[in-house]
Amino acid sequence: MDEKTRELIGIAASIAGHCRPCFQYHFKQAKTLNIPMIDLEETIEFAKSISEAGNKGMYELVQKQMKKEVK
Repeated sequence: MDEKTRELIGIAASIAGHCRPCFQYHFKQAKTLNIPMIDLEETIEFAKSISEAGNKGMYELVQKQMKKEVK
C-alpha cells in the first residue's frame, strides 16, 4: 500500500473512531505528502458518513433495548 493510501485510511479511521490525536497525526502526514485537498475532503466526507451510520445504528439499538425494558 502506498503512503498516500495509508494516510487517507488513517484519516478515515480516526474520524470514524473519534480519535482526535490520530486525526491530527494523519492529517499532518497527508499534508506532508502533498495529498490534494480534494482527496482529503472526499475522504473526510466518506468517513463522516460511516461514523454517522454507526451512531444511528447504535441509537436505534438503544431505543429497542429501552422499549424491551419498559414492557
